Amino acid sequence: MIYLELFLSFLKIGAVSFGGGYGMIAMIREVVLQNGWMTEAELLNFIAVAESTPGPIAVNMATFVGANEAGLGGALLATLGVVLPSFVVILVIAALIRNLLRLGGVRAFLGGLRPVIVGLILATAVTMLLGKLLTVSHIGDTPVPDLAALLILLILTAAFFAFKKWRGKPLSPILTILLAGALGIAFYL
Repeated sequence: MIYLELFLSFLKIGAVSFGGGYGMIAMIREVVLQNGWMTEAELLNFIAVAESTPGPIAVNMATFVGANEAGLGGALLATLGVVLPSFVVILVIAALIRNLLRLGGVRAFLGGLRPVIVGLILATAVTMLLGKLLTVSHIGDTPVPDLAALLILLILTAAFFAFKKWRGKPLSPILTILLAGALGIAFYL
């Protein structure tokens, strides 16, 4: 039954993921592709939408995947699955935080997780970069540059540096998302 499968898949992701939503993207990608719920290209589009909408990216991804597979019920169960472990862990940690952080083992465990989380985020970024800019989804694929995507990246990078030089601070994420959306419409329609 798809509802149970969505709930359990996202419960597993929520239970074993560390590092927030960006750390979860790699696991969500793996589960979604293994189950055949989406293609790599569809998933990249969902990641872009999830990043552009308000709320945590992992929750947005779970909601979008669940809705795509099983409508409103799927969205609710996938979302519940991905947030339930964090909710329970935060409740327990909030009750025990002062005592837990005094333990050297807990500090060592958290210190060991940091490099893994950075690695997961970087691997996801590289996978998305290769998939969108060079249309590479598997090892051995011949890179075929997506000229529109490369041009959009170039324009966004130039806008970032120009705005930083002009205003002394980087372009806001909201303006970056709006500019990227407008460029996407201009180049892909």
